[in-house]
Amino acid sequence: MDRGRECLRYTVCFALLVAAVLVLLFVNLVTGSVALTPDEIWGSLTGRGEGAAAMILLTIRLPRLLAALVLGGGLALSGFLLQTYFNNPIAGPFVLGISSGAKLVIAFLMIGSLEMGRTVSAWGMIGGAFAGAMLTMGFILLVSSHTRRSSVLIICGVMVGYFCTAVTDFMVTFASDANIVNLHNWSRGSFSGMTWGNLGVMSAVTLVCLVAAFLLAKPMAAFQLGETAARSLGVNTGRLKVALILIASLLAACVTAFAGPISFVGIAVPQVMKRMFRSARPILMVPASFLGGGIFCLFSDLLARTLFAPTELSVSTVTAAFGAPIVVWVMLKRRSGENG
Repeated sequence: MDRGRECLRYTVCFALLVAAVLVLLFVNLVTGSVALTPDEIWGSLTGRGEGAAAMILLTIRLPRLLAALVLGGGLALSGFLLQTYFNNPIAGPFVLGISSGAKLVIAFLMIGSLEMGRTVSAWGMIGGAFAGAMLTMGFILLVSSHTRRSSVLIICGVMVGYFCTAVTDFMVTFASDANIVNLHNWSRGSFSGMTWGNLGVMSAVTLVCLVAAFLLAKPMAAFQLGETAARSLGVNTGRLKVALILIASLLAACVTAFAGPISFVGIAVPQVMKRMFRSARPILMVPASFLGGGIFCLFSDLLARTLFAPTELSVSTVTAAFGAPIVVWVMLKRRSGENG
């Protein structure tokens, strides 16, 4: 009976997540500075649309909302993998400074290439962001090898993030005006300006990481019991930890390369999904975190575009407004659990 109730709850939860994705996709399509009717949307999607409506839908809104779905899902999944690795509910690519490290290298590449009159390819952006993410992650791993206190780890991550942001701001300050304009929206976190080419690259990277994380669900479940217990169950914990770091860093790098640093998604969404499903099993949390991250970023991007239109907020501003209270709540719950 209990097993049947669990399966029913999981089915209902996934159905709600899929329904929320579909609703937000539709709302994002019809909402904007130019309102589109369902008939115009259907005509554009089936190739019968023409004029301004089809151009707005196919070249601006559709790539943007699909990018928010893919990158938001990837960022939440990255957060879940990092939380599994460090056994810390507030570990995430933004808090640990991984996104800031990726941002630093990307800013350097963008400024350097623009000064020479060149552009960086999508794969070049991801490669540069991955290099920056791995440099930051290397420092965090070095710190974690010398202390088991999660508070020290988080503080070091925050300090690394501030340092990388300071260096990035220094470079932007002395860049040419044209370069500053190109960097401004990206550095604040935004899904605007997405193209179908960019969407194809980010989707390919995210899909590979999603499949890899799903295949690692069983050894991750053993790892959640503790490293010693995982070894006793035959899990090669060394390889697993390397895989978790590589996948999480690549996902964070992909998001930063295309949308800039986006805060709190990687921390808040996995925690909400764990409460929603009443489980931390990776076989459930990998797809649930991906869907939840997509929902969170679709909703945040909708508010960023429409809340103070025609002025557009950065997506990171909206995600922080909703994500920060969740993180505080998680920390208080963990504190009360330790005291109890």
